[in-house]
Amino acid sequence: MALYVAKPMHLGIMVMTEDRTLRTSRTLPFSPKEIFGAFASPDMLAAWWGPEGFTNTFDVFEFSVGGRWKFVMHGPDGKSYLNESFFEELVPDAKIVIHHDCPPNFKLTVQLSPVSEGTLLAWEQVFEDSGTAQAVKQRAGSANEQNIDRLTRVLREAASVA
Repeated sequence: MALYVAKPMHLGIMVMTEDRTLRTSRTLPFSPKEIFGAFASPDMLAAWWGPEGFTNTFDVFEFSVGGRWKFVMHGPDGKSYLNESFFEELVPDAKIVIHHDCPPNFKLTVQLSPVSEGTLLAWEQVFEDSGTAQAVKQRAGSANEQNIDRLTRVLREAASVA
């Protein structure tokens, strides 16, 4: 098994293992319920999903096991990127498994574990093949970290309004 470790970013850790799996983890100062809720709410999810500078338009969002998620990510470069996924597994406040059904195809598993500081968020992407994983690896580390940064900001904003 090959193991590649990238430079940690923002207290997160990005690791590429088995040539086709990318892992990122970070402890966030929110409960598992709050983080799960940020995935379950289409309005919240649209506000934070994707790297910095991206916005989202959701066409279909069925947050249930087997439910579809079809949306367009609008990049800061003016391009639009169609995304199609389905939810394979949803364990409230603990786990979300999403299959990304368009290139690059992958399965994303998000685990939420309570810790004294809040929640350990573990983010794992498994790609269909090592070639795709290696191609994505160059940009996915910072993109995933930016995604988690945006999630943190949205949850902080929600907490300040509540």
